[in-house]
Amino acid sequence: MSAMLLNKEKWPEFVGKLAGKKIVAPQADGDAMHFAPVAEGEAPALDYNNTRVPPKGALFPQTETMLKFQAGGEQVEEPVLDQETVVLGLRPCDARAMAIVEKLFKWDIDDPYYVRRRELTTLVGLACTEPGMNCFCPSVGGGPASTEGLDLLMVDLGENYLLEAVTEKGETLLTEIKELLEEADDDAGKEKDKLVAEAEQKIKRKVDTEGVPEGLPGLWEDPLWQKVSASCLGCGTCTYLCPTCHCFDIQDETEGFAARRCRMWDSCMFEEYTLHTSGHNPRPTRKERTRNRINHKYSYYVDKFDVIACVGCGRCTNLCPVNIDIIETLRQVNEAL
Repeated sequence: MSAMLLNKEKWPEFVGKLAGKKIVAPQADGDAMHFAPVAEGEAPALDYNNTRVPPKGALFPQTETMLKFQAGGEQVEEPVLDQETVVLGLRPCDARAMAIVEKLFKWDIDDPYYVRRRELTTLVGLACTEPGMNCFCPSVGGGPASTEGLDLLMVDLGENYLLEAVTEKGETLLTEIKELLEEADDDAGKEKDKLVAEAEQKIKRKVDTEGVPEGLPGLWEDPLWQKVSASCLGCGTCTYLCPTCHCFDIQDETEGFAARRCRMWDSCMFEEYTLHTSGHNPRPTRKERTRNRINHKYSYYVDKFDVIACVGCGRCTNLCPVNIDIIETLRQVNEAL
C-alpha cells in the first residue's frame, strides 16, 4: 500500500479500530510525558516532544515475572505472552533504539521474552518536527524521520497524518483501517520532505564519532575519566532513562511457599552491579563505572554488533541532576584521541 493520509478528525476512529489490542501511547504524568496503556475508548494526543522515560518497557519491562513456582515443589508456571500490542507515537530515535537492543536479545540465543513481545508488537512512529535542545540523532546514524525499527511511520502534516508502512505489520495495520484513509498525493510527499529537512536544520548539537570506537580502548588510563566522573552521583538516571541501556538483574522472590523468578532493570552505574561475592569490585569507583558506560556504548557494542548503542535522544543530558553532558564527554574523548 502506498503512502496514505489520515485526517486528524478520524484519529479517534483510527484508535477505535485497534480495539482488542493493547494500546500504549504517550500520556501526561504531571509535567512529564510517559508511555502507558490507553484506556478503552480514549484517543491519546500526540502533540508532545518526547517522553521522559523511553517506551523500551513495551518490549523490555522494568520488572517482569519469568516464571512462578512453589518452593520445594515441582510445578512451574511460565507467563503466557499472547497480547497483541500497538505502540503509538514513539519517536524514531526510540524505535531505532529497540532495533539496536534487539541485536543483543537475538544474539547467540534468542531471549524468548523480548523476541516474543516484539513479534506481538506493532511500532507506529511519529516523525520529529521539533527536536529537543540536546538531540543529536544524525551524529549517531539516525534522523527525525528514521524508519529503522518501525513498522509504520506517521508524519504530522497539520490537518492530516501521512502514514507510510515500513514492514508487513505496518501494511497489515493500514489494511485494517483502509476505509479511514485516502491516498497521499505528491504534494503530501513534498510537504513531508520539507518538514523533515526543517527538523534536521533545528538539530544544532552534534558530535564526531569518527575513530571513537577504535580509539577508546587506548584511553583506558587517561585522566579524562576522573574529570568527567567527578560530579557524578551514581544515581543511574542516565542508564534508566536511556532507550538502549539493557542491563538487568534476575532474582527469586518468595512469600511463604509461593515464589517467582523475576527480571528487572539494573544499572552499570551502581556500585553493586559488579560487586563480587568475595567483596572485590573491579569497578570500585564512579570513574571506572563512567569509563565502562562510555566504552560499552561507543566501543564494545560497536565491536560486537557494528552499531553505536546510542541514538542521540539527549535524555541523559536533559535529566542528569548534575548536568553531565554526553556530547561534552565525547568532545573530551575526541580531544584526548
